[in-house]
Amino acid sequence: MKEKIEDAGALLRGTVKKVEKGHATFRDAINQAFREEMRRDPTVIIWGEDVQSRAMPNPTTGLFDEFGGDRVRNTPIVEAAIVGMTVGAALTGLRPVGEIGFGPLLSIAFNEVFFMMGSWRQRHGGHFPMPIVVRTPLAMPGAGVDHAASIEACFIHASGLRVVAPSTPYDAKGLMKSAIRGEDAVLYLDHYGLYNTTGPVPEGDFVVPIGKADVKRPGKDVTIVSYSIMMPKVMAAAEQLSKEGINAEVVDLRSLVPMDEETILNSVKKTGRLVIAHEAMKRGGVGGEVAARVAEKGFKYLKAPILRIGAKSIPLPRITASLEAAIIPQVADVVAGVKSIM
Repeated sequence: MKEKIEDAGALLRGTVKKVEKGHATFRDAINQAFREEMRRDPTVIIWGEDVQSRAMPNPTTGLFDEFGGDRVRNTPIVEAAIVGMTVGAALTGLRPVGEIGFGPLLSIAFNEVFFMMGSWRQRHGGHFPMPIVVRTPLAMPGAGVDHAASIEACFIHASGLRVVAPSTPYDAKGLMKSAIRGEDAVLYLDHYGLYNTTGPVPEGDFVVPIGKADVKRPGKDVTIVSYSIMMPKVMAAAEQLSKEGINAEVVDLRSLVPMDEETILNSVKKTGRLVIAHEAMKRGGVGGEVAARVAEKGFKYLKAPILRIGAKSIPLPRITASLEAAIIPQVADVVAGVKSIM
């Protein structure tokens, strides 16, 4: 993966080379999931910011043309209202998907996501299914702190909310289909920086179970746990480390809540070392949750201290890619971190 961050406009315009048969871009994989689920189930609806757009190549492109305004509807740019309507629609028997244009704007709808989505079923004894999905990109590189900050850690604390963050087109499609079909509220976090990446997406119906991590690369010397946009960097770091005689096992969380402790602990038991890497700020991040669980249940397996790699505690700059790259972790940071605990 290139170290240089693309500017925000290029990410949205998104020109990609011809995609080979059986493959899809990350963005198109989500689009496929939407189409298939909306064709399968007439109660699936989508509303949010620019979901009817023909000009913006986003994951909802073309859905309005096929399904019309009753099922694909633009809303005002009022995030709290979008999530609140989504919760209300679920209570009437629909399976709504609410779209928020930028992940940090979830902060404007914090009450609706954290308390309404996140605890409604529990507060009512499980009698009211909450089959809703709120989809939003974790970050847009170069867009500044108000549109690019990774705030997923704020929401993994919500008591009944499921949180997923795929890194490949296959997982992006499979997790979206699982999220739409489920009975629990799901916060689905993709990433603008992944939209034009490509990978295998098989034809036919399939789902990826929520709550199951994936070992993307087997190894024996050190476990690297990551998710979302950091996964390509971690995979590149693992390849570089292999040339230096360090065989890293890479675990893609895919699901932040529920978290797959079994896969993580089995990997650490085999390797004896753990590095957790994410684009979000290191302090208070998902990495701390992973580290705590391993410390509680797998401390006896460790040969070295657990290491977390995350962004510096600095607001992300707007547009300036070189400054942003100095704040968020890069391949070299993962390589250096692994070496430091070997």
